[in-house]
Formats: sequence, C-alpha cells, structure tokens
Amino acid sequence: MMNETAPSTQLLRRVNASALLKAMRGAGIMTGTDLMAATGLSRATVISICDELVRLGWLEELENQRGAEGYVKGRPARRFVFDDRAASVLGIDIGANKITTIVADMAGKALSRVTTPFRAHNLPANERADVLDRIAAEALEKAAVSAESVLAVSVGVAAPVSRNGEVLTVQEFWKSFDVRRLVSERHGWHVLLENDANLAALAERWQGTAQGVDNLIVMLAGDRLGSGVLESGRLLHGQLGGFGELGYLANVEGVGDTIGIAHYVALWGQEALASNAKTRLHELCGSAPAGLTAEMVFAAARDGDNAAQEVLDRVAHRMARVIGSLSTLVNPELVVLAGGVAASARALIPVIEEQLPNYTFTPPRVEASSLGDGIVSIGAIRLALDYVEEHALDLYPASLPKPVHPVS
Repeated sequence: MMNETAPSTQLLRRVNASALLKAMRGAGIMTGTDLMAATGLSRATVISICDELVRLGWLEELENQRGAEGYVKGRPARRFVFDDRAASVLGIDIGANKITTIVADMAGKALSRVTTPFRAHNLPANERADVLDRIAAEALEKAAVSAESVLAVSVGVAAPVSRNGEVLTVQEFWKSFDVRRLVSERHGWHVLLENDANLAALAERWQGTAQGVDNLIVMLAGDRLGSGVLESGRLLHGQLGGFGELGYLANVEGVGDTIGIAHYVALWGQEALASNAKTRLHELCGSAPAGLTAEMVFAAARDGDNAAQEVLDRVAHRMARVIGSLSTLVNPELVVLAGGVAASARALIPVIEEQLPNYTFTPPRVEASSLGDGIVSIGAIRLALDYVEEHALDLYPASLPKPVHPVS
C-alpha cells in the first residue's frame, strides 16, 4: 500500500475545508453533527478543520447551549457559524457599452451593484481601465466594505477564455486591454477571467430557473448569441476555451450569423414598416422607422398587433434552428434564454418549442432567465466564491491579521 504523501494530505484538507464552507454558507448555526451529516466527513476531520477555520477568521464558535443557559443532556455540542462578512468578492461584467460591478459577501449576498456606460464604443484600453477603477471604488463604497477585504475579483468578457484565464489571441481587442494584469497591478487583487456566457450559465444554475439542472445551455441572446454549457454539472471549456462558441451558425440554413434576438426583432420590424403593413408600429416609432426598437415590437405583439407577431414568429423560427443545432450536439435538459432581452423573449418560447422537433431528435425544455441583465455579474460572484472556498486555508479575511506562518 502506498504511503500518503504530504501534498496529497494538504490537497485532501483543502477539499474538506471547501466542503465545510459550502455546507455552512448561508446555513446559520451548525453543530459538528450537522456538518458530519452535510459533508459525510468524520467527526475528527470536521472538528479539526473547523478549529482551523475559526483561527483563520472564517468561522465563529458560539457558546455552547449549556453555557448559554440552555439545558443539554450529556456532552454539549460545539456550535459554529460562518462569518458572511469575513471578506468580500467582486463580480464584474465588461460589455461593449457598459461595465456592471457587484460586491458580495461570503454568503453570496449582493451588497451593492453599480452600472456605468462607456462614453463611446471603442475606448482606449487605459480609459476602460479607469472606468473599471471608478466603478469598483463606487461599488465598494456603496457596500461599505474596504478594498482590503476583497479576496477575489471575477471578470466576464465577451470572448473565449482558456482554462488558464487567458483570452484567445484571435480576439485582438483583448490583447491591448489585459484586464487581469491591469486590475491585479492597480489593486493587488486576485483576478479570475471567464467568458460571459459561461458565467451566465453558472449564475443560472446557482440562482435562476436552472437550479438543480446538471445538463444545461444558457444563451446570451440580446445583441449577439453566445452560449455557456454545463454537462453533468461541469462547465465545459474545450481545448482552448472555445466550447459553446457559435461561429458555426454562419453555415446553418435559416440562421446565417451570431447576431441576437434584439437586432432581428428591430430589423424585421422596420421591414414590416417599409412594406406598409397595417400595424400600430407606425404609431410607436412616429415618422422615424429607423428608431423602431425591439421593445416596441414586443410591446405591439403583446397588444395583439398581427405584423409585430409575425416578426416574433419569424425570430422564434430562427431561434428554433439555433437551439436545435446546438441541442443535437450537446443534448441538454434545459436551454435558458438570458441577458437583457430575456423578459421579452418569453413571448418566443411557445413557437420555439413547437418548432424544435423539426431540428433535433432531442428537444430540450426552453425557458427565459429571471436574472435580468445582471446575470454575468452574478455568475462572476459565483466563480469568485468558488475560488475562495477552494483556497480558504490559504486566504485570510480582513477581520484578522494574516498569520506569520501561513497554513500549509
């Protein structure tokens, strides 16, 4: 039998500590027995790691019930509670037109959220970094937490990201805007970089309509189409981070590109106006057909406008082809339409589901996300929390001074 090596012992201890923190986050007061039941760990392991997490500042041990004048027969149980405010994490969504930042505590509770638009579409990298600095500072101030309390920052970008957190070199813009390096150098924070659709998938399974769903596709479907894929609960990246990229749609008949729902609803609505169809879209956009928006078309369809409904049906047929092609490859249980267009996209789902059997032998359920346009930032929080839990024995909350001799 092979002897257990020191590195394997340390790894096991980190895995066990992560399991304990996951069980305790948001669960309130728990005893050693509670934690044994929740994690399957032995009493000796639970108590040993809890003692270490108390010393590091992650847990607080409460007075036992006998000491608190609560009668307990036999040996009183040791009681622990997770310190939700021991530290904080940031989730950042860097879009083409704006940045959204959420500050959250260790329970994943959002303490603040700030969104700031860019003044122009193609800003220089340094100016984008300055905007990011300002929004992070504002979010921390609103949350009433210090920059020193931040243990991890997770950033979502609209580009493929490798397992090592590097943007694929085909994305020229991100060569000049090295977010991970800039944030780390300016603030000293540990920065995690991830594709925005992948973060949306994490968010949806954590807090959205996909809770408990292990085989899942989440599609950011507003301006452009992008997908994050979970298989057996595991986020898929592929060799270089390109899993879920949808460039192949340019070769799918009836689709032709990766442009999203909002664009085509507005474009085909303008075409309906140009055809002089009888529609109240004329009233909504006045004398400027080019000003017709997707929201106007969705609103007109809700009011029973036939021309607007025909536009939505056309878009739904296109999305059925998109979802059908991806579902044939991935075979998910559920596909969630997400992003700023999600609330309106609910109107497309009946036609999408009706059409899906024409494009795949394994049609999934289709739902719309309830997380709104903050979904990427929420997923970024989830990724940052996962990192902190995994490395809890090496990270030290701001509530306590760092040990002179870090735990191995």
